[in-house]
Amino acid sequence: MFQIKICGVTSAADARAVAEAGADCIGLNFYSGSARFLPTSRAEEVLAAIPDGLMKAGVFVNASLSEIQDIAGRLALDFVQLHGDEPPELISQLTGYSVIKAFRLGVEGLGPVTDYLDACYQQAALPAMVLLDAYQPGSYGGTGKTIDWPAAREYHELGAGPALILAGGLKPDNVALAIRAVRPAAVDTASGVESSPGQKDPTRLASFIHAARGGFAEADQRERER
Repeated sequence: MFQIKICGVTSAADARAVAEAGADCIGLNFYSGSARFLPTSRAEEVLAAIPDGLMKAGVFVNASLSEIQDIAGRLALDFVQLHGDEPPELISQLTGYSVIKAFRLGVEGLGPVTDYLDACYQQAALPAMVLLDAYQPGSYGGTGKTIDWPAAREYHELGAGPALILAGGLKPDNVALAIRAVRPAAVDTASGVESSPGQKDPTRLASFIHAARGGFAEADQRERER
């Protein structure tokens, strides 16, 4: 698993900056409707710029099983992130892959998440991690909109389940607060460390990762003191 994921990387230079800043995982977006869409040919160039040890996640939105398997296999991805309306059956078909299932947290709260995970249990194929993002009509993420933190924290009340990744509007100045409020296993950002869509800012990257590390360290300390 990982603690800090930087998503929507679109260039080799930004990939190197993500690695140098100390992130655990880099995310590449293969959804053509995204401002951070990365063709597979360019993805190979981006991943060639990162050191061994930095985990790689591919973001897919309603892609076919064959497309996901082709890209994940070709790029040796560590994680397949399903960020659309994919059915639980797809996770059961992605044997051999660590799957992150993303949910957009809206007015229905965690009800759809609970229903989905129940269906996954029936398929005997849980995702490795669950990502909670902010809901915005017509968008599959990357909007910079902040998630409802108290609602996200209720995920822990669902009982033992996949580790939680918190996303949605996380930036250098709020990520430590978000970690304290929600207690996720990991955080994920794209727009929060950018100068423009798809262009990462090295200063914001470094500030975000420093703040996130501090937030996780404080959360761990509080847990030990309980």
